Amino acid sequence: MSENTQRSRHALAFIFIVVLLDAISFGIVLPVMPKLIISLGATSLAEAAKTGGYLMFTYAIVQFFAAPILGNLGDQFGRRPILLYSLAALSIDYLLMASAPTILWLFAARLIAGVASSSFSIAFAYITDITPEEKRAQRFGMIGAAFGGGFILGPVIGGLLGEYGARIPFYAAAGLSVLNLVYGYFMLDESLSKENRRAFDIKRANPVGAVMQLKKYPAILGLAFAYFLYLLGHLSLPSTWTYYTIEKFAWSESQIGLSLGFAGVFMILVQAILIRWAIPAMGAYRAGILGMVAMTIGFCGYAFSTEGWQMYPWLAVAALSGFVTPAFQSIMTSQIPANAQGELQGALSSMNSITAIIGPLLMTQLFANFTGEGATSYFPGVSFAAAALLSFVCLVIFIPVVRRHKLTTLGKK
Repeated sequence: MSENTQRSRHALAFIFIVVLLDAISFGIVLPVMPKLIISLGATSLAEAAKTGGYLMFTYAIVQFFAAPILGNLGDQFGRRPILLYSLAALSIDYLLMASAPTILWLFAARLIAGVASSSFSIAFAYITDITPEEKRAQRFGMIGAAFGGGFILGPVIGGLLGEYGARIPFYAAAGLSVLNLVYGYFMLDESLSKENRRAFDIKRANPVGAVMQLKKYPAILGLAFAYFLYLLGHLSLPSTWTYYTIEKFAWSESQIGLSLGFAGVFMILVQAILIRWAIPAMGAYRAGILGMVAMTIGFCGYAFSTEGWQMYPWLAVAALSGFVTPAFQSIMTSQIPANAQGELQGALSSMNSITAIIGPLLMTQLFANFTGEGATSYFPGVSFAAAALLSFVCLVIFIPVVRRHKLTTLGKK
């Protein structure tokens, strides 16, 4: 085995662990967020859901402006310093939330996190730097598997710790983020060679400019819009899962954590095992279609389940949506030169931020309006039904765009 191959494998392992620890720290806090918000002044579950949506909105709108700047800085100075900066800010974010005396502190913490929210986009750019084009989809799937692994451990740990107090999981998340930062500082090498760097350009480092740069690549804009709809729908899960299962099934923090852990198991099965077969055998195009169909069916299942146990088989079905992001990433990165991959990821991160600005407000407001006092129609699963519709529309756009640009065999052996 060559030295370059060994270094590439070590770097891939380092990024996997960085994303894993980051996902654990994120997942830990999900089961207890409603309890913390209510303890700080929300008067009902519906009101807590609205506040949770505003917190996600705050994070996302700041991220929208910061992400392309960080992506372009990564193209000039390398991925490593930007990633470490992001992890340091995340540590401060969780510590502030853990000690918050008022809801305003939660918003301040989310502002800090939004300014430096680049860990996942930089991870994708890092993988692009060290991976040949034909292997990118599988390795993007490994990043998804790392997130899935974190989603197994994080919510389960958070649910169990939440039984001892709503703030304990936030302190645990802060500790993991610090550990992640230390690990990255000592173990992570730079991935972007000097010959593939480019000077920072403020015109390309703003959210509008970054997205406009994608106009140079005809296949990208249509795919980006389809991906936008997919992400918008997928946000219904982190936005409303906890509130929905409490409202409809009266689940405890530990039950919520176990359900999200179950989802994480299937995320790993799909993204670490199945995708390694699916992308080479089916191609990114067909794998993406399968993922969108699975999300449409699974989210309909969430919306109309009548017993708590029914959520588990639908979680297994919806896990196949894990094919979608690697498929989109594989197709889109194949259209972009090496010295603009960071810019692409920054633009996609800005687009993600737009969905994260709109999605939590849309989904939590839908939930509150269909469950709160004075609701004209009681339907707690409304946000999942909306997500299923958005996924279906994404599929309708994706198929003709890929066929028009003759990308249907991309990823096949």
